[in-house]
Amino acid sequence: MNGRRIIAVASKEIREVARDKLFAVLAFVLPSFLMLLLGVCLSMDVENIPIAIVDNDNTPESRDFTSRFSSSRYFNLVSIAYDDRELDPLLKNNVIRAVIIIPAHFGKNINKGRPAPIQTLLDGTYTSRAQITKGYISSIIASMNGNLLAQYISRIKGIPLDRAQIAVRPVSVDSRYLYNPSIKSVLGLAPRLLVLILYMVPPLLTGLGVVREKETGSIFNVYASTLTRGEYLIGKLIPYVGIAFLNAIVLLLIALLVFGAPFKGSMLFFLVSTLAYVVSTCCLGLMISTLMTTQAAAMIFTAIVTQITAVNFSGVMVPVGSLSPGGQKIAHLFPCMFYTRIIEGTFLKGTGTAQLWLNVLILVIFSIVLFTISYLQFHKRTNA
Repeated sequence: MNGRRIIAVASKEIREVARDKLFAVLAFVLPSFLMLLLGVCLSMDVENIPIAIVDNDNTPESRDFTSRFSSSRYFNLVSIAYDDRELDPLLKNNVIRAVIIIPAHFGKNINKGRPAPIQTLLDGTYTSRAQITKGYISSIIASMNGNLLAQYISRIKGIPLDRAQIAVRPVSVDSRYLYNPSIKSVLGLAPRLLVLILYMVPPLLTGLGVVREKETGSIFNVYASTLTRGEYLIGKLIPYVGIAFLNAIVLLLIALLVFGAPFKGSMLFFLVSTLAYVVSTCCLGLMISTLMTTQAAAMIFTAIVTQITAVNFSGVMVPVGSLSPGGQKIAHLFPCMFYTRIIEGTFLKGTGTAQLWLNVLILVIFSIVLFTISYLQFHKRTNA
């Protein structure tokens, strides 16, 4: 293994990247653009849900019930109607996501201690969002029921309202949210975007490295040279690892300074684990480049492999523990899941080497395995 020859290959690759303006934009601008775009557009927070209320009672009790939704930050009261048929077009056109129908005699039934059922129509297009909306509505109704019961006990027993409220709710829940007290999804999502972007862009760039020379025919110069397979592949890999690591630093700064993500762990450990991750993702791209013969094929194959696995099995969008048993096993076949654990630990939980070292070791093993496959797939030929 000759270090000078490796440096020569790496220098040539850097010049190729600098010469190709479009490629340079993809290498240095695309990751930051994706980080800003996804960080601003993606949100897991379920707030300001557009709803409409059909008030068939129009009494102080029904208006009080309506005000509980209009004053909640979880709902955006779009319309108050007196006929549910008016709201069907709004549901179909996604203007509203839920309809609450207050029946006639709602206030009368409450005042006489009789059941006062209401009807809720939910847009089930997005099932998880519909379930969360249902939970919000149920919580508001439960709070109202508790207040009404406390008022009834206070009136019947002749005790102060605050004592009646304690009697109604003898067991209270005091919830504390660890690691993300404000429950803002962007604080957890912005760091996790590093997992997605560093898993999709570096393999794409590296995947074009060898294939580009195959298409232009310059690969024959490599075949005829004294370069060994290892020297050539390592020389090809080094520039893209450097570019990916620089992008990782930029993405880190965007997550911290633009989106305000907390960082509670060791910066040194994070940088070392990030280097291990980008080496593994670049090795994935290198392996693809040794398998493909055209840049178009390499781009398509890389996009399919990285996007499907990153979105479904990384744990960024859906926790791996929520996947089916088969899905959880598949997730362990890709490095993105292990880097997600590192991101969560270093950014939000403040965990470090003692808890996360095994994930870094697995990333190193991924790099070795992927590079070995690339080495075995790439053959020097003296003739074509």
